[in-house]
Amino acid sequence: MSDGRNVSYEATENPARRPGTTRGEADAAVPAEAATAVSTAWRTRLLMAAVVLAALNLRPAVTSLGALLEEVREGFGMSGSVAGLLTSVPSLCFAAFGVAAPRLARRFGAPAVVCAGMAAIAVGLLVRPWTGSTAGLLAATALALMGIAVGNILMPVIVKERFPDRVGPMTGLYSMALALGTSTAAALTVPLTGALGGDWRLGLAAWSLLAVAAGLAWLPLVRDRGARRNRVPGPRRGAAERSAPVKAPTRSITRSRTAWALAVFFGLQGTCAYVTMGWLAQIFRDAGVSAGTAGVLLAVTMVMGVPLSFVIPRLAARLPHQGPMVIALGVSGLAGYAGLILAPAAGAWLWAVLLGIANCAFPLALTMVGMRARTGEGVGRLSAFAQSTGYLISIPGPVLVGVLYQHSGGWGLPLTLMAGLMIPQMIFGVLAGKNRTVEDELVPRGEPDAQAAAARR
Repeated sequence: MSDGRNVSYEATENPARRPGTTRGEADAAVPAEAATAVSTAWRTRLLMAAVVLAALNLRPAVTSLGALLEEVREGFGMSGSVAGLLTSVPSLCFAAFGVAAPRLARRFGAPAVVCAGMAAIAVGLLVRPWTGSTAGLLAATALALMGIAVGNILMPVIVKERFPDRVGPMTGLYSMALALGTSTAAALTVPLTGALGGDWRLGLAAWSLLAVAAGLAWLPLVRDRGARRNRVPGPRRGAAERSAPVKAPTRSITRSRTAWALAVFFGLQGTCAYVTMGWLAQIFRDAGVSAGTAGVLLAVTMVMGVPLSFVIPRLAARLPHQGPMVIALGVSGLAGYAGLILAPAAGAWLWAVLLGIANCAFPLALTMVGMRARTGEGVGRLSAFAQSTGYLISIPGPVLVGVLYQHSGGWGLPLTLMAGLMIPQMIFGVLAGKNRTVEDELVPRGEPDAQAAAARR
C-alpha cells in the first residue's frame, strides 16, 4: 500500500491528523476531544438538573407556611395583623433583595450566588419553626426569602447565558418545576406534618431538605464562571452575526420603555396570582361551596400551572411578538372573574380552570425577560428591574381586595376591581411582547445599534 493511500485513509478516518502533526499527536487528540465532549455533556445535564432543583425551591417557603398559618399563629401567639404582615413579607423581600442579585453574580458568578441562595433557604426553613419568637420567625423567613429572591432574578440570566438557543424550552422546564414546587408544598405540608407525628414545626422544617439537595447540585458548578465555555450547542450562525458585537446597555434600565412595560405587566399578573392564592377558596366558601371542595378548587387552579408552565414558554419563544398570548391569558382571567361575579357556585370548576390559565402569565413574563435582552448582562439588569418593581406593584392588591370585601360586605366590588385590572395587564403585556431588546433602547442615540433599532421599529 502506497504512502499516498495511507495519508488519504488517515485524513478520512482520523480527522485530528493535520499537516505537520505526528501520528502520536493525532492519535492522542481524538480521545482528548471525546473526553471534552463527554465532560461538556455531563456538565450540561448537571446544570439542567440543578436549575430544576433550584426552581422547586422558589415557593415552598411561602406555600408551606400558608398551609399551616393557623398553627403558626397559635404557636407564636401572633395577632391577625401580624399574621397579615407575614403574608406580605414575600413580595417585599423579593423586591428588596432581588436588586442585588446581578451585582453579586458579576462578582462571584451566578452559580455561586444561586448555591448560596439555596443554602440561605435551607437554613431559614430549618431554623424558623424553632426561633421561639415572632421576630425570630420573621428574620428566618426573610433569610429564606433572600435566597429565593436571588434565584428568581438569576434563573433567566443562567438560561440566557448557558442555553442561548433553548431559552423557551429551558424557561418552560424551570417554570414547570416552580409551579410543581408551589402546588406540592401547598398540598403535602399538612399530610407531611401528620406523618411526622403532628408537630407542625417538623412539617415546616422538612422542606429545608429539598433546598439542601439543590445546594449540593450547584456545588460542582460554583467555580464555573465562564458561561460561554459551556453553552449548549445550537444552530450555526452566519459569519456576519458571529462577528457583530453586541453592545451592553450604557444607560439606566429605567430609560427603557420595554423594561417598564414588562415590570408593570409582571406586577399586575402577580397581583392576580396573589389574590387568587389568598382569597379564591374563601370566595367559593362564601358562595355556598363546602370547605373541602373549595380547597380542591384552589388546588385545581394552582395545578393548572404545572403543564402550562412548560408549554407556554416554548410557544412564546417561537413567536416574534408575544402579544396574542398575553391577550389569550387576559381573556381567560376576565371570563373567570366575570363567572365568579355572576355564578360563583354553579360554574365553580370552570372558573377555577380559567383563573389557573390566567395565572400562567407568570411563566410568559419570565420568558419575555429572556427574550427582551440580547446579552447576559442585559437579561440580569432587566430581570432585576422588572421583577423587583413588579413585586412592589403587586403588594397592595391582596390588601385592597380584603379591605373592599370587608367594607362592601361581598365579593362583587373586589372581583370587579380584579376584572378591571386585566385590561391594563393586557395592554402592558402587549407592549412588553414587542420584538425589541433593551440593548436597542439603551444605547445612546447616534450609535450604530440605536440607529439599526430605530430602523427596525
